[in-house]
Amino acid sequence: MKKIILTLGGLLLGINLIYGQATISPAKAQSKPVIITGGTIHVGNGQVINNGYITFDKGKITGVGEGAGPSSGYEVVNATGKQIYPGFIAPMTTLGLVEVESGARGTVDDEETGDLNPHVRSVVAYNTDSKVIPTVRSNGILLAQPTPSGGIISGTSSVVQLDAWNWEDATYKKDMAVHLNWPSAGGGGRRRGGNVAVPGVVQETPAERAQKAIDAITRLFVEAKGYADGTRPATSNIRLEAMKGLFNGTKKLFVIADGAKQIMQAVAFGKQMGVSVVIVGGKESYLVADVLKENNVPVILRETQTLPDRDEDDVYLPYKLPKMLQDAGVLYGLTGTGFWRQRNLPFEAGEAVGYGLTKEQAVAMISLNNAKILGIDKTTGSIETGKDANLFISTGDALDMIGLNVETAFIQGRNINLDNLHKQLYKKFSDKYGFKAD
Repeated sequence: MKKIILTLGGLLLGINLIYGQATISPAKAQSKPVIITGGTIHVGNGQVINNGYITFDKGKITGVGEGAGPSSGYEVVNATGKQIYPGFIAPMTTLGLVEVESGARGTVDDEETGDLNPHVRSVVAYNTDSKVIPTVRSNGILLAQPTPSGGIISGTSSVVQLDAWNWEDATYKKDMAVHLNWPSAGGGGRRRGGNVAVPGVVQETPAERAQKAIDAITRLFVEAKGYADGTRPATSNIRLEAMKGLFNGTKKLFVIADGAKQIMQAVAFGKQMGVSVVIVGGKESYLVADVLKENNVPVILRETQTLPDRDEDDVYLPYKLPKMLQDAGVLYGLTGTGFWRQRNLPFEAGEAVGYGLTKEQAVAMISLNNAKILGIDKTTGSIETGKDANLFISTGDALDMIGLNVETAFIQGRNINLDNLHKQLYKKFSDKYGFKAD
C-alpha cells in the first residue's frame, strides 16, 4: 500500500509540474502598424544602427533605418536606450518533444524504435503547451527546430515558431531536414549488453560495425535515389517518399559527426549522393575546414560552454571554434544542448566573443547564420525590410546573462506573452516574503 501511495504521489507531482502553470495564450495577429523607435538595432547581418527605427505591418517588416522614422499612423514602442535583436533560432533541439527528462516517460517523445526512420516526422509530436517553451522564448529564442534522435536515420524535422496553439500553427518550414547519425569507428554511442566475449563467437570490431552501418545507409540512399528518379509507383514506400526531398533540393541531410574522419566521410557521401549536407556537432571541423569550405558544407556547433573530448586538446577549444570557422570562411551556426538549456543559447554565443568573435558575428551565429543553414533566411534571421517581424527588445546586452532582459518580443508581428512558470514562481514567493518582484 505504501508503495502504491508513493507511486500515486509521484504521478500527481509529475502532473502538477506539467500542467500546473496558468495558461499563456498565443498572441493574436498584428492588427495595426507598429513602429519601434530610439533603440540600437543589431540587424543580424553584422550591421548596427544606432538610434534607429523599425516599422512592421501585417507581420512583415516595412522599414528599417536611422532616426525617428514615420511620425503618424503607427502604434509607437519606445526603445530609447535599449537593444533590439532579431529573434534567435535554436536548431537541433528536443524542445517541445521532451518535457520531463527523467522519471516521466510519457513526456518524452523524441525517439522512434528502429534504426532507419526517415519517414518519422518530429513536428507532429511537437507540444505547443510545453511549459519549457515560454522560459526559452523569454530569453529571445523565437524559433526552433525540434529534432528526432536515436537510430541511424532518426527522422525528419521542421522549423517552428514558439507561440502557437498547435503544431500546425507552429510550423514555420515543414519537413526541411532528414537526420543521420554518422557511424563512428571509435566505439562511441550507446551499446546494449556491452562487449562481453562469447566463446566460439567472433566479435565485431568498432570499425567493422561502423562499416556495416555505412553500407546499410548507402544501400538505402541508392534505393531512395532510384525511387526519386523513377516514375511514381502504384504502391508508395513511406521511407523512400520521405527521402525524395533530399534529391530535389527541398530537404537537407543533417549529419551528426564530430570526428574529422566522420566529417570527411559524410561530406564525400553527400557529394556522391547529390544531397545537401549540414554537419552537426563538428568538434574537429577546424581540422577539415578547407574541405567544408570547398564543398560549401555548413556546420552547426553544439554548446561552447563545455570541455574538449580529448585531454591533449586546448582546454579553450570549444570557445575558440566559432572564430576558427569564421576565419576559415565556413558557414557556421550554434545550438545548445537538449531542450530547456536552449534558454542559454545567447550566453553560449557570448562565450565565443571572449575568444575572437565580434559581438555582431556572435549575434549572426544564432540568428542569420542559423536561418541560412535551415533555409529560412529569406523570411527571418535578420531585421530587414520584407522579412517577418521576428525580433525582441532587451534592456541590455542579449549575449550577457547579466544584461539580457527581454522586455518585448514579436513573432510575425504579434506581441507575444513573455510570462512563464519561473516568473510566476518568483512573483509568488516575492509576495510571500515581501520582496519586490521586478
